[in-house]
Amino acid sequence: MALFPPTAFPKITAPLLALALLSSCGAKREAVDLLVTNATVYTVDSTFSKAEAFVVKDGKFVAVGPATDLKAKYQAAKEVNAEGKFIYPGFYDAHCHFYRYAMGLTGADLVGTKSWAQVIERLQETRRKYPKARWLTGWGWDQNDWPNKQFPTKDTLDRLFPDVPVYITRVDGHAGLANQKLLDQAGITARTPISGGVIGRNAQGRLTGLLVDKAQGLLGSVYPVTTAAEDTPLLMQAQQNCLAVGLTSLAEAGLEKMDIDILDSLQRLNQLHLRFNAMVRASPENVAYYLKKGPVQTDRLTVNSFKVLADGALGSRGACLLSPYTDKPKEIGFLIQTVKEYRALARQLAASKFQMNTHAIGDSANRIILNIYGEALKGQKDRRWRIEHAQVITPADMPKFGQFGIVPSVQPTHATSDMYWAGERLGAERLKTAYAYKELLKQYGQLALGSDFPVENINPLFGFHAAVARQDAKNYPATGFQMENAISRPDALRGMTTWAAHAAFEEKRKGQIKPGMLADFVVLDTDLLAAPKEKLRGAQVLQTWIGGEKVFRRK
Repeated sequence: MALFPPTAFPKITAPLLALALLSSCGAKREAVDLLVTNATVYTVDSTFSKAEAFVVKDGKFVAVGPATDLKAKYQAAKEVNAEGKFIYPGFYDAHCHFYRYAMGLTGADLVGTKSWAQVIERLQETRRKYPKARWLTGWGWDQNDWPNKQFPTKDTLDRLFPDVPVYITRVDGHAGLANQKLLDQAGITARTPISGGVIGRNAQGRLTGLLVDKAQGLLGSVYPVTTAAEDTPLLMQAQQNCLAVGLTSLAEAGLEKMDIDILDSLQRLNQLHLRFNAMVRASPENVAYYLKKGPVQTDRLTVNSFKVLADGALGSRGACLLSPYTDKPKEIGFLIQTVKEYRALARQLAASKFQMNTHAIGDSANRIILNIYGEALKGQKDRRWRIEHAQVITPADMPKFGQFGIVPSVQPTHATSDMYWAGERLGAERLKTAYAYKELLKQYGQLALGSDFPVENINPLFGFHAAVARQDAKNYPATGFQMENAISRPDALRGMTTWAAHAAFEEKRKGQIKPGMLADFVVLDTDLLAAPKEKLRGAQVLQTWIGGEKVFRRK
């Protein structure tokens, strides 16, 4: 039955009907570069919302929401069906050593070696592979993984490699072993003075080849200087490895001006797609240059901080403790520089626009640096000065992160790598407030998460797993290591995206999938927020995009 009689409306002719349809359906849509649909998108915005689609134009996100709404409003030059996969903001490693990692790709991989004999085997393999190399190098040994847990000596290196300088670096980067050929070239003898480090000697006073912390700097005068042309292939390979695990931004924890210039030039040539927050090594020359120049900000490079070393590492007993090591009652570690020098630098940087980002492992080093920060900042709580590592903190010092506005920049896999022997170094009581990520998060309200690679693996998902499960690659221990210091999955994802960006004053540009942000994102086969914990390390990065450009696709 008709609701209205035929005469109720004027007769609409065919041409008028066609015109009406064209005008209602043919509204001009905005031209964009990319539309991604059929995805589970974790935006990591302020409400941690999810979406199914987003739009990119000129390298930035311009809209996020339902696919039907976005298709109605935008005309995309390229449309990508994500096939139901999971999309996250590009992963941001808040503390790593990309350049060192790249330069080490031709050296021996000593990570995971279970004995000194295995170290020697890998060095011999590397020498056969690169017989004309000027030095024989290696990275990643850890005497704590060996049966006797003792530092090695140079005797075998002297016998097998008498004619080539050999230097192999401990996994933490704070100690290494040199053969006699290298020691002779550097002019290091048993009488060479050193402060802020250790030159190893045996009971008879002869050199063992061990160099700890500042003693490693004595090799600087003889270390082979490479050119940008020599470095570039290694940097490109390192970039590919990073993109394959979803890294789009890296905080490079301590570079020389020359290295920063090389990264900048490769970025400008569009060879280096990765974005860098380059912390400048706080040498007097670098400090003078950059304080005069001021902070640097390009599309892919941020230079607004200095990297400072307060102490060494726990594994090599260079971390500066308030009371002696439990397993070495006569040792407390050491500071790399004097308190007076740290205080003077802090005053200088407080008067500038630069951050002070200080490596501090031991509870004494953390106390000293936190107090110096508080004195220098004088209540300026948004300068975002950082403590890198923040491994051992006393309960009395923990509130200073919130009180002074100090960013805790931590590396979750350090906890699960060190858990086997950290108690031997610290004792049960000090261990309770070591690697205390949840408490640090409570104090400051954020955590910047990194890996410290090549000290640890470059894969940020290993850190995600360690942060939430407090387990190693074998899912040990079953109940987690000090689970009271685990953090939630949303917070772990924030720590490797928007909070990492915040720690470098980049949170308005990076770390979230929302309009106005740089279109850096990764596509995974796994829901990191819901997958079983034992599946997290095995999650696969399928695609990595930087600035709306696909820079990695898993075959």
